[in-house]
Amino acid sequence: MRNRSILDEARQIDLAIELIRLGARLQVLESETSLSRERLLRLYKEVQGKSPPKGMLPFSADWFLTWQPTIHSSLFMGGYRHLIEHCKLDRIDALVRGYRLYLEQIGAFGLDCKLSLTRAWILIRYLESGLLRTTPCRACGGLFVTHAQDLHDDFVCGLCDVPSRAGKTQIAVATL
Repeated sequence: MRNRSILDEARQIDLAIELIRLGARLQVLESETSLSRERLLRLYKEVQGKSPPKGMLPFSADWFLTWQPTIHSSLFMGGYRHLIEHCKLDRIDALVRGYRLYLEQIGAFGLDCKLSLTRAWILIRYLESGLLRTTPCRACGGLFVTHAQDLHDDFVCGLCDVPSRAGKTQIAVATL
């Protein structure tokens, strides 16, 4: 039996509770904490009152490149990168605080949440691995999530050049 610090274990439990409350899947908890799977399962059931969702995590980078998800992902990444670079937070603390900042910003504008904490975690991993990157828009100068292998000399974001079908489904629902 190894000798573990009670304070370290308490910090790990606090982190796991915070991640669970923000909607993290069990795979994220296993990756970001040192707690056993059994403890995480019990903790998840205690915090959420139900078992964690089963199944694989979303794995396609293409989801982040569609119109609304890229805007939401880019908004999250702006806050996350600021926290990493200027506040000197480690990756998991910046993820939690950046995601809370994202939720606060979309809530202030009355927008629906498009980016879950698990997808934000996956986004960070894709950016760190070089599968995705951020590219400046030539019109507004904002940094937006793009595929790393695409050519980006004249990149224009989805806010500056809104797709023709953007928002059509919400207009159709509102007229019913």
